[in-house]
Amino acid sequence: MHIVIMGCGRVGSTLALSMEDLGHSVAVVDQDPNAFRRLGTGFTGRRVTGTGFDRDTLIEAGIEEAGAFAAVSSGDNSNILAARVARETFGVENVVARIYDPRRAEIYQRLGIPTVATVRWTADQMLRRLLPAGADEHWRDPSGTVLLAEVHLSPNWVGHRVSRLEEAAGVRIAALSRLGHGVLPTEDTVLQEGDLAHVALVADELARVEEIFAKGPEH
Repeated sequence: MHIVIMGCGRVGSTLALSMEDLGHSVAVVDQDPNAFRRLGTGFTGRRVTGTGFDRDTLIEAGIEEAGAFAAVSSGDNSNILAARVARETFGVENVVARIYDPRRAEIYQRLGIPTVATVRWTADQMLRRLLPAGADEHWRDPSGTVLLAEVHLSPNWVGHRVSRLEEAAGVRIAALSRLGHGVLPTEDTVLQEGDLAHVALVADELARVEEIFAKGPEH
C-alpha cells in the first residue's frame, strides 16, 4: 500500500519509518525541508515540501494511488483540513487526523473523520497507571455485543496461570502488556506483577469480570 503522511515531526517520522519497515511505500509531506532529517538516510520514500492540504502537493506525494493518509502535523486545523481533502477530494479510504483538542476530536469523529486526540489519549493512559481500577474499553464490534477491554488485575492473581484466571472469569485473555511489550499468553503463562490484561468478552459480562479480576482467586 502507498501511504501519505503529513507532518515530519517525531510522530510522523516514526510512523513513516515503521510503515516502510512493514513493506509499504511512503511519502512524507512537511512545510519545513529540514524536518526530513528525522527520517535518516535509510528512508527510501518520497520527501515532499509543501502543505498537506494543497492539491498539487498531495498529488506530488502520490495521493491518487494512496490507500491511507495520516495528518500528524502540529496544527489541529491543518490536520483536519488535510484529512478532509484526502477523503473527500481524492477518495482515500483510510484517513486519520491527530487532534490536540479533545473537544474538537469528538466533533470530527461525529462527522466521520477518524481522529486521535493526543492529549486525551495520553491523559487516559496516565490515569490507568495512576489509578488502575475497573476496565478501559479498546474496541467494540458494530453490534455492541463483543468488546476488547483492558481490565485491572488484582495483585492476588500474580503467580497464578492465565488458564486459572480465564476459567474463573469465563473470558479469553487476548494479550498481556508486560514491561512495555505485548505478550500472547498460553494457558501455562504465569501472571506477573505489573501485567495489564487485554480481555475479549461479551459486553454484558464486563461488570462481573471486573469483580473477579479485582478480587483474586478463590482458595
